[in-house]
Amino acid sequence: MDEAGVANRAAQLPAHLVHPDFEPVFEAVTWGAALGDSYHDMLLMDWTVFQAGVRAQEEGFAALCIDTVSDSGLAALRSRLDIPVLAPGQVAFHTAMTLGKKFSIITMWDEWFPLYEKTLTEYHLWPRLASMRSIKTRPDLAELLAGKEEVIFAKLEAESRKAIEEDGADVIVLGSTTMHQSADYLQKNLPVPVINPGLITYKLCEIFLQLGLSHSKKAFPTPEVPKDADVQVRP
Repeated sequence: MDEAGVANRAAQLPAHLVHPDFEPVFEAVTWGAALGDSYHDMLLMDWTVFQAGVRAQEEGFAALCIDTVSDSGLAALRSRLDIPVLAPGQVAFHTAMTLGKKFSIITMWDEWFPLYEKTLTEYHLWPRLASMRSIKTRPDLAELLAGKEEVIFAKLEAESRKAIEEDGADVIVLGSTTMHQSADYLQKNLPVPVINPGLITYKLCEIFLQLGLSHSKKAFPTPEVPKDADVQVRP
């Protein structure tokens, strides 16, 4: 991902919502999956996110937020690191359950459904899911939704309304941090809460740091023989 792509990702955190004591830094993986549209890509996402994050603690970062709702590499990074490691799928889904009884995931295309199926199973949240719906549109992971707002926002709103009226959803979760430009529009036009996963994850990260909380090392034990030297980041 080039600098413009990273900047589009960073735009999900408006400056006025970042606490003055914190400085978020966005870094791209250096290689890996193109679209997250297959089990092949899911494997690459786990590995390359782990590669990108494994040295965060050593480099002086206070916490790590994974910037994909697939939660790629989450358990492995929690095992390797002592600093808090958060992921937007887990945070968004559980936040939705503090705001309502059933949530729907609204996403770009059906090819991302396996990403959510994996995490919904791991988090035992299938009983709380109303539906998964997509607008059947191939995502642009560099430009995101820029320049396509008029069409894309309307499609997302239409699928969200179906999720509310037909599927019983009382909370909507955006299925990707790459969809963050649509969050404000949907929140203004839908009658239920809309969860912007990247933003809610970052804000929870601030809270964890302020409260001195991190993941349980009993749940995610540190490897006795870590292989950091063998975790080669592809140039």
